[in-house]
Amino acid sequence: MHKVHIDFFNPAKIADSGQAFRIHPIDGTHTELVAFGRYLQIADLGDNEYAFSCTKAEFDDIWYDYFDLGTDYDEVVKKIHKDDEFLTESAKFGHGIRILKQDVFETVISYIISQRRSIPSITTCVDRLSELSGAKIKVPKLEEPFVKPLKKEYYAFPTVEQATVIKADQLDGIGAGYRTAYILSAVNDFKSGKLIDSELNKLSDDELYEALINMYGVGTKVANCIMLFAFHRVGRFPVDVWIKRIEDTYYNGHFKTSEYPGISGILQQFMFYFIRKNQKGA
Repeated sequence: MHKVHIDFFNPAKIADSGQAFRIHPIDGTHTELVAFGRYLQIADLGDNEYAFSCTKAEFDDIWYDYFDLGTDYDEVVKKIHKDDEFLTESAKFGHGIRILKQDVFETVISYIISQRRSIPSITTCVDRLSELSGAKIKVPKLEEPFVKPLKKEYYAFPTVEQATVIKADQLDGIGAGYRTAYILSAVNDFKSGKLIDSELNKLSDDELYEALINMYGVGTKVANCIMLFAFHRVGRFPVDVWIKRIEDTYYNGHFKTSEYPGISGILQQFMFYFIRKNQKGA
């Protein structure tokens, strides 16, 4: 167990912000997730103190970056224009949300799966894919302040190598639907070396966007989501039906990301979380 003080951090809000599909609140003070082949539980101890069900070494090596704890989000919020009431309210409501730095391959496949689906449906399909081909995870022994996990068994998201053995009929069987062909194509892109995480990371935003948009079945929204949630390009601003509704209702059809260079993706998450939780403008 590792205890740490973290400002501007709310695991439950992050879990409910739509960034990732394998992070879930357990109760009012506990959140669990599976990422990078590991199970993690976080206990909110109050007064911005949190317990992580891992060693300090694992926290430093994996979870510090995963939760983007090196970024001062209070400074980001200070850059919001004072006359923008909706964005100001959204940031206040979403206080504690940070942009996750997720595994590239998992994020690509998950957001291909996400097309035209609800978050619960995406979660189910991603979990089934993990159970189909991912390795079983050994959950660490949990004692206070942690609680019983939500499930008996957990599986890691498949690696590229594990995913290459998956057949089209198996993907159909877990509910991938028309996305099956897109998933198989993406797996092949990574397996063949057409797409390599380390090389993609070196690309400029424009180059990375082109590389992603050229993938079979990847459109503008999915490409921007991958850039934001896997490559931490926090200047990207994915637009889905929720964000479009906000733009039409509060910004005359277009949110000017140019006014918030390098942080518009963070602001997008506050806006997305706010409108989904409040149905504002629905």
